[in-house]
Amino acid sequence: MTSIATSQAGSLPRTERLTEANKARAQAADGLTLHSDTDFEALLAEEVAALVKRQVDLGITIPGDGEYGKSMSSKVDYGAWWSYSFNRLGGLELTDGGPDADKPKRSTPGHVQLTTFPDRRDWTIFADAYSDPESGISVGKRGVLFPTATGPVTYTGHDAIAADIANFRAALDKSGQETGFITSLSPGSASRIGNTYYATDEEFVWACADAMREEYQAIIDAGLILQIDDPSIAENFDQINPEPSVEDYLAFTRIRVDALNHALRGFPTEQIRFHLCWGSWHGPHTTDLEFKYLVDTMLDINAGTYSFEGANARHEHEWRVWEHTTLPEGKKIAPGVVSHATNVVEHPELVADRIERFARLVGPENVVASTDCGLGGRIHPQIAWAKLETLVRGAEIAGTRLG
Repeated sequence: MTSIATSQAGSLPRTERLTEANKARAQAADGLTLHSDTDFEALLAEEVAALVKRQVDLGITIPGDGEYGKSMSSKVDYGAWWSYSFNRLGGLELTDGGPDADKPKRSTPGHVQLTTFPDRRDWTIFADAYSDPESGISVGKRGVLFPTATGPVTYTGHDAIAADIANFRAALDKSGQETGFITSLSPGSASRIGNTYYATDEEFVWACADAMREEYQAIIDAGLILQIDDPSIAENFDQINPEPSVEDYLAFTRIRVDALNHALRGFPTEQIRFHLCWGSWHGPHTTDLEFKYLVDTMLDINAGTYSFEGANARHEHEWRVWEHTTLPEGKKIAPGVVSHATNVVEHPELVADRIERFARLVGPENVVASTDCGLGGRIHPQIAWAKLETLVRGAEIAGTRLG
């Protein structure tokens, strides 16, 4: 029997206990309640330990910390990426509306720029669906506070990443696991906020690269796997209006790839995993850029493993990209074989079929069966864990077939 490695893409559902503790902590920060940081840190350590044990007991061979240490800010709207930037980078202030306070920006041939989020193409094509609260994809009403760079960007998350590492390392040791992965934001995604300080978009991206390198260094030095979360590489395509040419978009994206490689310089690639996705929102995704146009750019990133969506209805067929793309020597892929975009729990036989397709093209030793994207906050916890269970069972079936 061939052994197929298994993992997941990052965020996992918080327990009710952790969710309530995060709410209490946020309210304390707003002056609404009293809260002990000491009690919270002890609870967080316990929750991470339990999470890692649950993954290992299930059969996940490369576990993560579920992003449990990355709680969302109560003051920052729009979700994880912007809250992450605000909590771990200096030189930022909360401003009214951020980029969305501006008028929609229009791109022209040779001059690509991101527009405001309400102006992204998938959202405008399906405006009725996105504005319908019963549709299941409604974005709801947005708040007004948004992180904006108003001074030199610096890294300020030293205590936060040290706590993440300490909690995860203790959890791994307790579960008898040698290593696992911690996620960190890419420069291209960290810079998808407002900017009134830097003269150009490129200058801002490179400043974020220098800042985020400090977090990358800490994870690498701890002997852990660094996963770079970077929806900007693929998802930005939908946020450019009108649709750019592929050539113009790849030139726009090259700046972000070069900045990321600069931030990763000198690190061992076997400790680096890069995660590419087309955005985790539950929408039509008809304006996603096809993977065939992105795969070579993705492989230019200095990582040892490449994680990407391979299970959702918009991208599952793209396993065929690997019929014509050579995976570089010593590299691995971590395709999604269960999806965050549906409440249907995939059958283990289907998961095995998906794994086999990739394994027969790049070699089973070069495949890590994973999820399309983080499961936390996107599907019910009970369903999320059922998906991880079916992922492991599917890997076992595929291993037997391939063996």
